[in-house]
Amino acid sequence: MPTYDYYCAENGQTLEVRHRMSESIHTWGELCERVGISPGDTPVDVPVSRQATGGNLVKSGSLKNPPAPPCGSPSPCGAGFCGHNH
Repeated sequence: MPTYDYYCAENGQTLEVRHRMSESIHTWGELCERVGISPGDTPVDVPVSRQATGGNLVKSGSLKNPPAPPCGSPSPCGAGFCGHNH
């Protein structure tokens, strides 16, 4: 099962919980029950929001893929796949 982070704006806490993708948690009370903690001073009906987690973003510039070297062949390269006009 995937792991999700839920944030409560009322108390500033983020809690991690595992559940099916088809499930969602809507309130602080639901979240606390699922995690097995006391809601403390935060009302149980306060809404929580699922945070975007996982799937790190990668900037294309950080990949450092060098351009393909020229083929150097005097004959055509299969319909110009090497990028040179022969």
